[in-house]
Amino acid sequence: MLLDPLRIPEDAWSHGEVLNVLAVRDIGGLFRWITRLTGASQSRIGAAVGLEQGYVSRIMAGRKVTSIDVLERIADGCRMPDQARTTMGLAPRQAAPPAAAPSRRVPDAPPFQRTWRDDVSSAAELWRGDVNRRDVLRQVAFSSAGYTLPALRWFTAPDPAPVTQPGRSAVGQPAIDTIRAMTATYRQLDNQYGGGHARDTVARYLHQEVTPLLTDGRYDHATGQRLLSAAAELAQLAGWQAYDTAEHGIAQRYLTLALDFAHAAGDDGLGAEILAAMSHQATYLGHTATGLDLARAAGRTARRAGVPVLTAEAHVMEAHALAKANDERACAAALHQAEQALDRADRSGDPQWLSYFDEAYLSAKFGHCFHALGRNTHAERFAARSLRMDNRYVRGRAFNLALLASVHAQQGEPDRACAVGAEALTLTNQLRSARAVRYVRDLQAQLAPHRRLPAVRHFTGRVDATLGPRR
Repeated sequence: MLLDPLRIPEDAWSHGEVLNVLAVRDIGGLFRWITRLTGASQSRIGAAVGLEQGYVSRIMAGRKVTSIDVLERIADGCRMPDQARTTMGLAPRQAAPPAAAPSRRVPDAPPFQRTWRDDVSSAAELWRGDVNRRDVLRQVAFSSAGYTLPALRWFTAPDPAPVTQPGRSAVGQPAIDTIRAMTATYRQLDNQYGGGHARDTVARYLHQEVTPLLTDGRYDHATGQRLLSAAAELAQLAGWQAYDTAEHGIAQRYLTLALDFAHAAGDDGLGAEILAAMSHQATYLGHTATGLDLARAAGRTARRAGVPVLTAEAHVMEAHALAKANDERACAAALHQAEQALDRADRSGDPQWLSYFDEAYLSAKFGHCFHALGRNTHAERFAARSLRMDNRYVRGRAFNLALLASVHAQQGEPDRACAVGAEALTLTNQLRSARAVRYVRDLQAQLAPHRRLPAVRHFTGRVDATLGPRR
């Protein structure tokens, strides 16, 4: 499914030198041992374990790593066998990835040892660290391999243990309804003003209000599942906000924990939505094979959930990854399946978090696919159609305008590209969205060959004056 950039023979983990390093959790010593054994650079090690190269360097120079979540990430990235994991004080975790698991439970796959209580502990640590802006979080980089285990857990983990807790104070439905209402409000702000507008506020709410309910509350299984589902929905939004602000490593951790919460809650619909978000991020960052795998996992989950809109969403994520991989025939088939699934959908019972997925959104994804394939006539038609949208989705409109402008630029129509791009720039200036900025900057780069034209000079000057000179 995903490439492993490190090649560490399994028997090497039994050597006394590395076992001594693991016993005292000397991660710097571990990384130095890996370098001697494999010749891997700091960048290569960082790519495997999901840490920035600079942070790997500081660890090798003596910085201690104490976070269990980061230690787990390092163990997973290094493909440590159980003996090495237990030596470091971590739970054993053996599993072989099923490429196309038909259901959540795969009889031949050994179960993961992780429980929903472990997920709650990891979430509390993430939310606290995010609020306090801990350096270890800021240095976590996105790694396509970082989505391997979450996807595996989703399909192969046994049915979760009962979600019950004998805490100090009872958690009732009003508390869960409050989380969902706050999530809806934060989602509306996200759509109108971009992920950076309320990201810190969402992290604080998770840390200060949701964590105590999860860790100290008293609830039976049914209430616990609803609580975890509500927490998963908000954590998914927090991950989406971090993705929109280009904090991709943090976004990956939020989405991973959201998926684990959805599994514990038995919420297949939300699980499909989270897998689709993971696919969206992976494809955006150029990891098209990972994006394709995750989109197909979302599709299997959506079909199991029996929600045609989620099936349509999974197909368009699959199509986008295929378009980026330049597989036009498979992309067209996936787009056709998306249309068919949306035609079958009864939208009356959709959860609130699915309201964004409509004809305009579908048209935008079609436009992106055809744009990536160089099919400009089709791309222009769908990009124009995508602008017949709900005006509350300001960020989405900025994206769709930038897409249409980019299509015009690709068609050799710089004047039209500049006119539409100016509209996108106006909206982008109202947002706190790194993705919106990137799309405008990409358009600016596309227009560079026409820099002598007055319209292009004017547009480029406006971009630099609004967003700052390009670095």
